[in-house]
Amino acid sequence: MPPFKPHLSRRSVVNVHEAIRARYSVRRFRPDPVPESNLHRVLEAARLAPSSSNRQEWRFVVVRNEARRRELATAANNQMWIADAPVIIAAIGTDPSSVMTCGVPRYAVDVSIAVDHMTLAATEEGLGSCWIGAFSQEGARKAIGVADSCIIVTLLPLGFPSSDSVVTKSRKRLEEVVRYEHDS
Repeated sequence: MPPFKPHLSRRSVVNVHEAIRARYSVRRFRPDPVPESNLHRVLEAARLAPSSSNRQEWRFVVVRNEARRRELATAANNQMWIADAPVIIAAIGTDPSSVMTCGVPRYAVDVSIAVDHMTLAATEEGLGSCWIGAFSQEGARKAIGVADSCIIVTLLPLGFPSSDSVVTKSRKRLEEVVRYEHDS
């Protein structure tokens, strides 16, 4: 297979900005299954994400089985709404001991970038998602058979938002979060 050659057009930049503005945390899903083609594009977005030294030290476990989704929801502090999503993607760092020279663990940055790519691709596909960080590492690990040598960074419920899915997205003004040249 030839190497991937990125192609940027003005339209693709507009799509990214539209997806960023449209994306919100979805906590109510329709029971409709996620078509394989949509799921593939979401997962492909993760695969194409940048990573430290292009190591791609990640794995993504796609969970569709209802009983296993319930196990993950239970592991996520009994947030049972998570199991209502037809798909849950567990994003896993495969080398938690690796640290960048700035002192930050590689997996935390690399997997986060890949998951963010997934959330934006999901939005473009008409799918909703919600980044789940409140979960028992051991409970989630047991539910999907993740080795102790890896770390689950997040659980990402994925599906079509229900019509009563609440859109609440408030953000600070740019001036409140951006500094130029120094932080003071």
